[in-house]
Amino acid sequence: MSKRAHTVRKKGADRADAVLPALSSLSDIPEFSVLTPSERQRSAFGEMAAGESDLHMGCVVRLDRGYPAVAWEGGLVRAEFSAGLTKGDADSRVAVGDWVVLRVPEGHDKAQIEAILPRESDVARWRGRARGERQTLAANVDIVLVAQALGARRISVDRIARSAVIAADCGAHVAVVFTKADRAEADVLEADVALVRAVLGPEVPVVVTSSARDRAGVEDVRALVPRGTIAIVLGESGAGKSTLLNALLGHEALETGAVRARDDKGRHTTVARRMVALPGGGVIVDEPGLRSLPLVGHERGLRLVFPRIAEAALGCRFRDCTHTHEPGCAVRVALAEREFTPESLDAYLALATEMRESAASLDPDIVL
Repeated sequence: MSKRAHTVRKKGADRADAVLPALSSLSDIPEFSVLTPSERQRSAFGEMAAGESDLHMGCVVRLDRGYPAVAWEGGLVRAEFSAGLTKGDADSRVAVGDWVVLRVPEGHDKAQIEAILPRESDVARWRGRARGERQTLAANVDIVLVAQALGARRISVDRIARSAVIAADCGAHVAVVFTKADRAEADVLEADVALVRAVLGPEVPVVVTSSARDRAGVEDVRALVPRGTIAIVLGESGAGKSTLLNALLGHEALETGAVRARDDKGRHTTVARRMVALPGGGVIVDEPGLRSLPLVGHERGLRLVFPRIAEAALGCRFRDCTHTHEPGCAVRVALAEREFTPESLDAYLALATEMRESAASLDPDIVL
């Protein structure tokens, strides 16, 4: 067995061996000292650990095929799940960014996660079809960076808007990071930036970066993730996330891949979910590219991202108003009075329609 990897036995029907990278081979992992739990998390840990000397606070900084690597005051350790956690689907219950109660038995090479401490934010999506489950992508994140690749054609704002809705619903701020700006003509770039601002409003930061070697926009992204801040980059495969992170790190630490010419989509180059520490900045969670971001259960986020539209909707004559043609629609009146832009209403209506359909597939009695 290579020194750079070791084998652990994964519980499951096939009992297959999973090869994990050795902890000594991992780079750019944030040190425990730069990770700061909230007062609520400290208090919860104090209650759970009272009188037990082998219990410590730890932060999950990496997941390899569901196996966590945890930073704690003693360094970095692989951890297994306690019996209480393995009663459920333990691999999906713990997420990168989680603060956990860690039991570290003396003389053992593995620790045990006894409990997950309360999350301050939970960036999650719906996984599976109508009756799937909620999948946490990262926990305790302060800001979601939505990566969107530019090109010769105008962007679709749908993916950006739904990412913003999920971020807001999960308790995180949002910023939009355009990548590969060198592929877009000046007029297309200007129109893309204007579209995002028309939909999300001028208060949402928009940063433009280039895939060329001039590092354009890289320091602007770093400014969004200052020390003490945890961010996650969300985007489809081929959006340039790994290239962006390599530029922020200052070296080629993350594998990058080409995109397909026929649809401008990429293959997954990130396999593990992991935290990386930015020199002179905070911490970013590197997440594999996501092909879909369903909006099941994110109605609160829709209201937070489009507050003026949601407020106007309360004045509609009909409770099930679709804000398209019904008489007495207060939303159409507010649009005519320029309380919000047509672009933001178009995005809101598209996402609200999807939410209605999703809610009906989950529970026919839910009315939105």
